[in-house]
Amino acid sequence: MKSFFKNVLANIVAIIIIAAVFSLFLIMIIASSALSGDQKPYIKDNSILTLDFKTNLIDSPTEDQGEMFAFSETNKNILILDMLDAIKKAKNDSKIKGISVETDGIRAGFTQLDDVRAALEDFKKSGKFVYAYGNVVSQSAYYLGSVADQYILNPAGGIDLKGLATEVLYMKNFADKYGIGIQIIRHGKYKSAVEPYMRDDMSPENKEQLSTLLNDIWSLNSQKIAASRKIDSAQFRVVVDSLYGTIPELSLQHKLVDRLLQKSEYDQMIKTKLQLKEKDKLTKVSFTKYINSYREESSNKDNQIAVLYASGAIYNGEGYQNIFADNFVKDIKKLADDEKIKAVVLRINSPGGSANASDEILFELQQLKKKKPIVVSFGDYAASGGYYIAMAADKIYSEPNTLTGSIGVFGMIPYFKEIANKNGFTAIPVTTNANSNMYSPINGVTPGGVSMLTRSVEQTYKRFVHFVTVNRKKSFEQIDEIGGGRVWSGTRAKNIGLVDELGTLQDAINFAATKIKVKDFSISSYPKKISPFQQIFKNLDENEISARLIKNKIGTENYRLFEQITDPKLQQGVMMQMPFQIKID
Repeated sequence: MKSFFKNVLANIVAIIIIAAVFSLFLIMIIASSALSGDQKPYIKDNSILTLDFKTNLIDSPTEDQGEMFAFSETNKNILILDMLDAIKKAKNDSKIKGISVETDGIRAGFTQLDDVRAALEDFKKSGKFVYAYGNVVSQSAYYLGSVADQYILNPAGGIDLKGLATEVLYMKNFADKYGIGIQIIRHGKYKSAVEPYMRDDMSPENKEQLSTLLNDIWSLNSQKIAASRKIDSAQFRVVVDSLYGTIPELSLQHKLVDRLLQKSEYDQMIKTKLQLKEKDKLTKVSFTKYINSYREESSNKDNQIAVLYASGAIYNGEGYQNIFADNFVKDIKKLADDEKIKAVVLRINSPGGSANASDEILFELQQLKKKKPIVVSFGDYAASGGYYIAMAADKIYSEPNTLTGSIGVFGMIPYFKEIANKNGFTAIPVTTNANSNMYSPINGVTPGGVSMLTRSVEQTYKRFVHFVTVNRKKSFEQIDEIGGGRVWSGTRAKNIGLVDELGTLQDAINFAATKIKVKDFSISSYPKKISPFQQIFKNLDENEISARLIKNKIGTENYRLFEQITDPKLQQGVMMQMPFQIKID
């Protein structure tokens, strides 16, 4: 009995210790967050603003997700709008003498890289320098860094310059082999989101749109690189096709870089540029530190332009990352009721998702538009449901490389009759009506169910096109011709009338200001970033942990296909979703 009480007491003490440690941990995070908000960094003279490998560019506050139990700033997430503002401010800041781009594999979308590249071009007009250094450089990082006055490469490094490619994973043979049935209903011959489950090769329509899209993007980006590096376009194609960037000496020979130096030699090169003495220390300032050094509460609280970020896939229900209709609608209603908010810029970076959730969001945006102007800015993606919710806009701005359009609808329902039967399982339904058992995970969809789902898809497509015709002031036939699920580059979208202007998020904000006739205004962002305290409990969610584990094992692209079959959020009726996501690398 004495042993029993000793064990119980030991367990109680252990629980108390664990609770105390966890409480202390939470207090430390809250205190650290409070202290970091009060202290402003001091920027020294002769400072170099530095974009390093720790910096991640993000489009929306909802993408700013820290890792659990991470105390250091290993990775620094910076909003693209803050980055551009920092470069603009540094242009006229006497303490900042230049910018150093030192990132080998920057994680950012191509529209974000375009904006930063343009900002660096503008920065150079001040007479200040932009240098870049690389070790093993990704294509994205080189696209950004090639704008520099000088690009320095490590003598044992290389540049992954090869052009664009995308690869679509087809799963029909896999599904057939293991007895997985997938009932697919779609509208639009280019609506290839479900194509990997329908066939084992690429359709001509999908190949056409992918080829056009990749060539549009690469044509624009390669021209910019070649122009910055002063390489003839024909010669640049030879350089890319021959993979000369892989070998440092060939990179130097063919003008991809200016010098081959070790990192310490690169730093010494900057010191010489600044005319610093040998004993003087080179002061490099991260973008995070620089932004925090001048960020202040705006003096103008009465004239606000809200930037509402719609970033990620569109789902029903509640959630933080991605676009969840319930949360998003709450933010829209807050903006409608806030008298200090004079206009709204809707920043869309979404491949779409649930048709029902997209429709709910569009309706609330239309109600908001009755009270305040809405200007839309497209990021990397504004496709399908992402394009649909833009139809409340007074004006739409797209980046040249935005993947936009994909005006099409589909439904996909997996079932497992064959695999179940092979393993001795049979499902026998008992019903009261003809379609009571319309969908069964074993037997699939009834003929009556298929008929009604087909009608639902067609009706949703007509509703989609209707809203586009109203906003774009075109006929049903005109939109249907360029719809059909096809994805366009922003440049082509402008040419065919799917957007109004080519421009950045800042261009959209500036237009919103002219729309409400104000020059002095402040910018507020929605949704608000969640606190570190909330982040801890979010990361402890069982589904979140398991999702991360699977994604790490099979890769992001394959995980998206896995999600389409297994995630209940993606089985909520008709979908407006883009078929793929394309990265520069």
